[in-house]
Amino acid sequence: MNSDWTIEDARGVYNIDRWGAEYFGINAAGRVVARPKQAAGAEVELLEVLATARERGLKAPLLVRFQDILRHRVEAICGAFGKSIEAHGFTGRYRGVFPVKVNSLREVVEEILDAGRPHGFGLEVGSKPELHAALALQDEPGSLLICNGYKDDAFIRTALTGTRLGRQVILVVEKPDELRRIISVAKREGVRPQLGIRMRLLSRSTGKWADSGGEDAKFGLNTAELMAAIELLRAESWEDCFRLLHFHIGSQVPDILTVRKAVQEGARFYAKVRQLGFPLDYLDVGGGLAVDYDGSRAAFESSANYSLQEYTNDVVQTVAEVCNAEDVPHPDLISESGRAVVAHHSVLLVEVFGANNKTPKTRKPHLKYGKGGKGEHPLVQQLLRIRRGFARGGKLAAYHDALNCKDDATNMFTLGVLGLEEKAKVETLYWEICKKVVAHFRNEEHVPEEITELEDRMGDQYVCNFSVFQSLLDHWAVEQLFPIVPLSRHTERPTREATLVDITCDSDGAVRKFIDLEAVRDTLPLHPLRKNGKGNEPYFLGFFLMGAYQDVMGDQHNLFGRVNEIHVFLDPDEPGGYYSEEIIRGQTLSECLDSVQYNRRELHRQMKKQFDAAIRDNRLKPSEGMRLLEEYERGLDEYTYLSF
Repeated sequence: MNSDWTIEDARGVYNIDRWGAEYFGINAAGRVVARPKQAAGAEVELLEVLATARERGLKAPLLVRFQDILRHRVEAICGAFGKSIEAHGFTGRYRGVFPVKVNSLREVVEEILDAGRPHGFGLEVGSKPELHAALALQDEPGSLLICNGYKDDAFIRTALTGTRLGRQVILVVEKPDELRRIISVAKREGVRPQLGIRMRLLSRSTGKWADSGGEDAKFGLNTAELMAAIELLRAESWEDCFRLLHFHIGSQVPDILTVRKAVQEGARFYAKVRQLGFPLDYLDVGGGLAVDYDGSRAAFESSANYSLQEYTNDVVQTVAEVCNAEDVPHPDLISESGRAVVAHHSVLLVEVFGANNKTPKTRKPHLKYGKGGKGEHPLVQQLLRIRRGFARGGKLAAYHDALNCKDDATNMFTLGVLGLEEKAKVETLYWEICKKVVAHFRNEEHVPEEITELEDRMGDQYVCNFSVFQSLLDHWAVEQLFPIVPLSRHTERPTREATLVDITCDSDGAVRKFIDLEAVRDTLPLHPLRKNGKGNEPYFLGFFLMGAYQDVMGDQHNLFGRVNEIHVFLDPDEPGGYYSEEIIRGQTLSECLDSVQYNRRELHRQMKKQFDAAIRDNRLKPSEGMRLLEEYERGLDEYTYLSF
């Protein structure tokens, strides 16, 4: 352990005590732990979970699901709404629903439904596959099934089947002509459905998903379209079917003032429709309850400037104030807070197996320089002079001169007037000087912007055994930030600054933005990789708050498939305080190839044909050919990721 470095320093560098929400931390041994029940339960070292998975044949990359966190999140949200309802004398109830699109894995949905059973927690769906799954899984009579999204006749008929089975299914009208379609299908089926209407509020959020609200939103009716829908319902004598009013201003709403404004506008619509004689029971405030990914607790797109309790207080109080002023009954409140339910429960464990350094000590070419620069190219001589006189001269000027030499060397090499060895010497000296410049300015109060950018460029690239496109798609698509922390060695100071690159053959397969309290970081503090008797000492990173959307949006770029999974439950009777209830093996080569129409039998046939030809031509012995064919066949059953 470094005498000038403490566990508290590590917790501060990675900000884990803030974004971890008491679910994650670093223990006294310098290892990352999960506390699925926060302070009320045991803590589990993530490296122990990884070891357990290895015993069961699962290698990294490994997704760990803490099912107890799902239960805790459902109870926390329901409990917070309950406190707010009691504190503000609200006469309606809270009826939460989980949007299946946020994480559609069966085990996740089942755990949420089981945890939400005492609270009447239901589901929200937006597609036919989600609807079919929800009807089969959701068997609690009083819980809601909210049907959002665009709908065809088959979607509507399936939803009406749920109504016939006694389920609380509510079909939400998303666009003006959808109501006529629902009425037409319902009449043919002889079922009077429960209906909702989604309003297109003028209130807009900020952040990455702001386009979900406002006048140009993809879904919802404006005021004139609402009035037309009301007239149609009256003409059909279907007033009693209109039960719910819904709005949604976007996922991950960072500012509580935005929430308050939207709820006030939505509640006003509810009150005005109620005054027109429609027996609305529910006000669905949609999603948007944010997750604090960076721990800054600020109105930033990867954070939130409010707590869960503040959110529920503002929703309940605002609706109550509007309803009281308009003299209408308080509705039952519905929220679709999917991200806040599932984000914390899953962690991706990834192995770092190499590093690309700008100034590598182990791979530096054995370059010899003439004494005093004698016999060297003028550019090399100039860089040697800059290096020798660095302590005496201006540091910024030294950097500028070195950069000029490197640029000149690049141009001369391209034109064919500079040799390979001379270019190597120029680049090596340039990076050595840059390292000195950056080290000098670390102790300065004012650091020029170009030196800050230089320090970022000098960061290492840590090569990680995973695919950004499969496991971290939101980072690639919308630059969503996720907390990333080494799983061990927190008794040591992290002395390297690095970006992360994956194993896909794509330059976009990288993580170059990281969380920070005040601004987005361009590098992540990490520990230097170490060697042991077998090569690199294992070094694992945890990617946290991965439970929302990442699991269901993964892409098979380079045919890297779904990763291995292990589902963890706390149990005080188990030796480690937990057990792994279920494992889900990641996709094999054969499964990924099959998904893009490569038939295993056909692949085997084509390969055997080539081996037979090689044997006939005496390029391979029969025994060697059969051995290689069997090895090819075994390879199809392997994990798509690298094996170390």
